[in-house]
Amino acid sequence: MKKLSHYDSKGRAQMVDVSAKEETKRTAVAHAFVRIKPSVLKKLPQNPKGNPLEVARFAGISAAKKTSELIPMCHPLMLSHADVACEITSRGVRITATVSVKGPTGVEMEALTAASVAALTVYDMTKALDKGIEIQDVHLLSKTGGKSGDFKRGNQK
Repeated sequence: MKKLSHYDSKGRAQMVDVSAKEETKRTAVAHAFVRIKPSVLKKLPQNPKGNPLEVARFAGISAAKKTSELIPMCHPLMLSHADVACEITSRGVRITATVSVKGPTGVEMEALTAASVAALTVYDMTKALDKGIEIQDVHLLSKTGGKSGDFKRGNQK
């Protein structure tokens, strides 16, 4: 089993020192799904608060940039790209967040944070229509770069 890098030899949480790591291009793609009743989905275009999918997209991008402020051991990163796509399906809204950086550490947490906050924003923008909306399936789809190499869901090493 691999050692968890966010703990020191005494078991205390620590921020990993990445100063000696090589800067490489790193990307991550994360997913979230917001399950919404079809009757509520039909009302999305008429939302008086604005287009919930566009607001969610902006919220997700903003969240990716603020990940280190939300998750204590994450490094502040100068992201080179962050984007969030929201797609309406028959069962709800599929969210895909893509983040990249050239740096010494990965952007998995930034992508996961972007997808999560975008999903929370869809909920916030539509909760008046249904409190039973569910956020589901938040997970990493893929990542590239770094010492641990590439990862693609379904092709775990």
